[in-house]
Amino acid sequence: MGREAPARLLLARIHPSRPFSQLRRLHRLSPSHRPLPAAPSLPRYRKPSLLPCTPVHFASTASTTEAPSIVKRLKNLFFGTSIVFTLWFGYLYVTDARAGIHQWAVVPSLRWIYDDPEEAHEAGTEWLKGLYSWGIHPRERRGDEHGDLSIEVFGHTLLNPIGTSAGIDKHATIPSPLFALGPAIVELGGCTPHPQPGNPRPRVFRLPSQHALINRYGLNSDGADTLAMRLRQRLREFAYASGLGVGDDAEQAVLDGAAGVPGGSLVKGKLLAVQVAKNSATPDADMEAVKADYVYCVNALARYADIIVVNVSSPNTPGLRGLQAAEPLTEILTAVVEAAKKAEKRDPPRVMVKVSPDEDAEEQVRGICNAVWESGVDGVVVGNTTKRRRDLFPVGTLLPAREAALLAEHGGFSGPQLFGHTVALVRRYRGVLDEGPDGDDKAEENATGAAARGREEREQQLSGDLKERIQATVERDKKHLKPDAPAVTAASTSQPLIQIPDRNKPLSNDAPCDPNASILSLDHHANQLPPSPSPSSSPSPSSRKIIFATGGITTGKEALEVLEAGASVAQVYTALIYTGVGTVSRIKREMREEMRVRREEGRGGGHESS
Repeated sequence: MGREAPARLLLARIHPSRPFSQLRRLHRLSPSHRPLPAAPSLPRYRKPSLLPCTPVHFASTASTTEAPSIVKRLKNLFFGTSIVFTLWFGYLYVTDARAGIHQWAVVPSLRWIYDDPEEAHEAGTEWLKGLYSWGIHPRERRGDEHGDLSIEVFGHTLLNPIGTSAGIDKHATIPSPLFALGPAIVELGGCTPHPQPGNPRPRVFRLPSQHALINRYGLNSDGADTLAMRLRQRLREFAYASGLGVGDDAEQAVLDGAAGVPGGSLVKGKLLAVQVAKNSATPDADMEAVKADYVYCVNALARYADIIVVNVSSPNTPGLRGLQAAEPLTEILTAVVEAAKKAEKRDPPRVMVKVSPDEDAEEQVRGICNAVWESGVDGVVVGNTTKRRRDLFPVGTLLPAREAALLAEHGGFSGPQLFGHTVALVRRYRGVLDEGPDGDDKAEENATGAAARGREEREQQLSGDLKERIQATVERDKKHLKPDAPAVTAASTSQPLIQIPDRNKPLSNDAPCDPNASILSLDHHANQLPPSPSPSSSPSPSSRKIIFATGGITTGKEALEVLEAGASVAQVYTALIYTGVGTVSRIKREMREEMRVRREEGRGGGHESS
């Protein structure tokens, strides 16, 4: 290597136009060959001439380079603008709840990735929560600005009559993203006083061919205190964003209406419901412990809810449905109503009870309605999952073998197959609730009897002297009364304040039927006295009870049908699981289309407000 380096330099000077490899082959240079020949003499150095050099002018390239530069800039601008517009319109499309990608891509992908429906549900919940934190969550863009679906519920004007049922957000992690999808009612829970895991997994099963589910969650819950903490944090963040500050004073200001929104939903025209239940470990026979469970939940959550829903109808908690009997239900609801009234906010939450679709016997329906009236509950949520498996599908329906086997799984069934029963049950509850409690007739009879007894007592209390004076007055009036002229009698069309029998009219030309009968007797005077109020008489209902309907509602036409049956709000659950985040928007669009068709056909198209 030491001898080869000078050889490179030498040959490069001799043959500057040839590469060294060719020169090496040409001269057969190698470290093992003969020594290199003596280097030729180098040319002598010459001092450069000081004569001025003639400048060499090249052709100008300004015109040829300027045009490509402009084209390149235009291309860059076009591609950059295209990228910006693509991202912008992609953002608008993906964040629109009505976009088809949510139903036809997102939902099938979750079902394909997660074989367990519960895992798919949890993944979807986490995605919604994360997207909402970045502001790129799906939302309803053009929803209820026209007010054509508004409805009055509990003194609030709701934007629409659609809600989401409990079970979609069990742990109060995504109430705000759910409100963004368009419902006017979002129901959280069910929530138990203390955390409990629920039933073992797997506990949720899909029946895709029927768009149905079977679940046996068993009221898995993080506990009332954890849910209250999350709702409180949400409330305080809203207070800070609204410029009301931080801390307890800001929180109380929102609850007292300073922000102009309900204290639970934090959205104008919408309400937040929280469902409460007892722990599965609480003995059903210990009524005091059962009531304590419900009251504990109410005390923790009432400040942050607009509606408290008492769940006594879950099919997956042993013994819970037994609490729907009239006597224990009345005790539970009375305790819950009293606790809700103590909530430290301007508008305490309203109380509703959620009943089972399987408790549909006449005496069961009337017993529940009587408990509602006696306890002061504000309404009923009609419907839940059903334990029944008979008559769910039309005759001749063939299910895939796997789904047919799943029907044997223990748990509550939900799906569009429940809709017919839901409508019928809503109609029955509406009729019974509008009749009032069964005790009204008896109370009226008691009041009438008490009034009669009161008159008798007052008559007995009259002293003998007073009786004589009254009788003397009657006789004096009898002697001095003159018969009325026929013209006056014919012209008189007014109704007297006290109706006197014809036979006892002193101004009549007709003689009394009984000449010995007194015209105005002591009994008659006593009868004109106002009856004393009876303590046993119950006051008449001051307001109509509200009904929320849930169970099998999947289309706008079905929502209208259940509203016309007497419900004020139609809640969805399984439909949202199968058709994605655009379900509420689709149902409302279908409702408007159905109402328009009815108006065109002259059948009307309004829904009932309560």
